[in-house]
Amino acid sequence: MTVHLLSGGFADPPTDAAHAFRAVMQAMARPGTIHRVAGAQPPVPLSSAAAIVLLTLCDRTTPLHLAPSHDTEAVRGWITFHCGAPFVPAQDAAFALGTWEALTPADRFAIGDPEYPDRAATLIVERPALAPQGAALTGPGIRDTAGLSLPDPEAFAANHRRFPLGWDAILTCGDQLAAVPRSTEVR
Repeated sequence: MTVHLLSGGFADPPTDAAHAFRAVMQAMARPGTIHRVAGAQPPVPLSSAAAIVLLTLCDRTTPLHLAPSHDTEAVRGWITFHCGAPFVPAQDAAFALGTWEALTPADRFAIGDPEYPDRAATLIVERPALAPQGAALTGPGIRDTAGLSLPDPEAFAANHRRFPLGWDAILTCGDQLAAVPRSTEVR
C-alpha cells in the first residue's frame, strides 16, 4: 500500500464525521437541496463529496459495489484503508458508487422487500454538475416543488412508483451533494 492511500481521510474524524453526517441527513430530509461538504482528499476519480459520504456511512460491515467508472486500484485501496467496506457484486450491495452510466441499469440493485423495505441499496452517483433546476421534485421534505439536475429523470420516477420499495440516491459533484430518496416523486 502506498503512502497516498493512507492520507486524504478526515483530519479531525469525530468533528468532520458529525458535520458530514448532518449534511447527508439534511440532503435526505430535504430532497433537491444541494449541500457543500469538506474534509476528504480522495484519489481520482472519487469526488471529495462521494468520499465524505463513504467515510460517514460505510464501514467494514457495509457491502459496497464499485461501478467500472470508479473501480480502480487507487480507489479500492483508499476505501479499504479508510472505511474497510467489503467490495461486492451489484445485487449484494448496501451502497453502490459510480457515474450514472456505470451504475445503470439501476434495477440490478436491491430495492428491499415488503417486510424489510430498508434493505434497499443507496446509490452514490457521481455527476459532472449539480444544479437546482431540471427535474421537478415533490414529496416529503419539499414545501411545494424543488428542482434538481438528474441524470435520468424517468428512472427516478419509475423508482418512486415502487415506493415503499426502491433504491435511494445521493448525487455528488466536487464538494457538493444532494439526495433523492425513493419517497420523492420526480416529474
